Amino acid sequence: MTRGLIIAAPASGSGKTLVTLALLRHLRRAGVAVGSAKVGPDYIDGAFHRAAGGRPCFNLDTWAMRPETLRAIAGRAGEGAELVLAEGVMGLFDGAPTEGPGPDGSTADLAAATGWPVVLVVDARGMGASAAALVQGYAGFRDGVRVAGVVFNRVGGPGHGEILRQACAPLGIPVLGALPRRPELDLPDRHLGLVQAGEHGELEELLDRAAAWVADAVDVDGLLALARPAAFPDAPGAKTVDALPPLGQRIAVARDTAFAFAYPHVLAGWRAAGAEVLPFSPLADEAPDPGADAVFLPGGYPELHAGRLAAAGRFKDGLRRLAAGGALVYGECGGYMALGRGLVDGAGERHAMLGLLELETSFEAPRMTLGYRTANLSDDGPLGRAGAGFRGHEFHFARLLGDEGAPKLFACRDARGRDLGAVGQRRGKVMGSFVHLVDRAS
Repeated sequence: MTRGLIIAAPASGSGKTLVTLALLRHLRRAGVAVGSAKVGPDYIDGAFHRAAGGRPCFNLDTWAMRPETLRAIAGRAGEGAELVLAEGVMGLFDGAPTEGPGPDGSTADLAAATGWPVVLVVDARGMGASAAALVQGYAGFRDGVRVAGVVFNRVGGPGHGEILRQACAPLGIPVLGALPRRPELDLPDRHLGLVQAGEHGELEELLDRAAAWVADAVDVDGLLALARPAAFPDAPGAKTVDALPPLGQRIAVARDTAFAFAYPHVLAGWRAAGAEVLPFSPLADEAPDPGADAVFLPGGYPELHAGRLAAAGRFKDGLRRLAAGGALVYGECGGYMALGRGLVDGAGERHAMLGLLELETSFEAPRMTLGYRTANLSDDGPLGRAGAGFRGHEFHFARLLGDEGAPKLFACRDARGRDLGAVGQRRGKVMGSFVHLVDRAS
């Protein structure tokens, strides 16, 4: 299997995303074929990876994915590449609180499962020789996780960098670079993470500047030499991803900045199963293909575009016609909200949505919901037989104003196994929930 390397950090905000993007762009410009991956259930960073490296980015999640799915996706990420560069999530050992032993979705879990070495990106602000104690602690914290190198970020100058290098010398862990502070390279964020790649007017210029920043201050050749092939127990394994059953034979998929959160491995799995994926843009007031037998509305930011969606007559009429004609319509999170009667934005204005499900959502008093989910189908339907299980996650700030009496789609539990009750809705062949499905449970 293709060699891999994980870019991780002690904590969120250390700069691992920017360092990963800079490496992807630098290597792309140098003619090196590099695949990329993102640890955990993150859609936004993956779009930046694609912009920087020019190749699809695949999610790898030890909690939400079966081992065979994880192995297949790692294989797909490395197809035609010399290397897979995987960006971690949060701090290296940060994962979900779970019931009992088992994977928690952390970056360390992925490192242990794959055998890929870790390069730790450390924010060195306010630290001198103490940084060596931090690196040593992370390197020795968990068996099976190899911290093979460190890159210091936000370094104050050459003198600061030399202090850091001297302090780490006895550890036997190479300091691969000391990146100077570059606040002009910081990426703006919003309530679900970074502002999406497609919304940056000057993203290409920023990525080129970041690539030069890394090329000047990091031993890129030394970093690449640390990569190792994945050590799955039964590698290489199949590269066919069978995470979710195809919704139909011809699946219209909403794809724009309002509905951007579709997992590449899910769409790839549908195509591999023989389904045709037909993108369309609700924000451009495009109707789904009239010949589609299924429509998928992924998550995203409908709350930021609610006025445009409410006024998108061709989109709404076309989707309603397909639903009336018997097409399967499935929405996740933002797509679920769009299937409801109305959406109240942060300013308190209500916008009429598709009205295919009995729910109203609001962002007027936002409340964060976050966590892994096990979701079992409440009844037989297009997604499977009653009781069929999936794994996924929730991350949103919407409040549900009312869906009383509507038939529910899933019975849900969190990562600890606690019962969250019945969630989502199903009305004939129109269905959805706030849960983003990642994989079958078994």
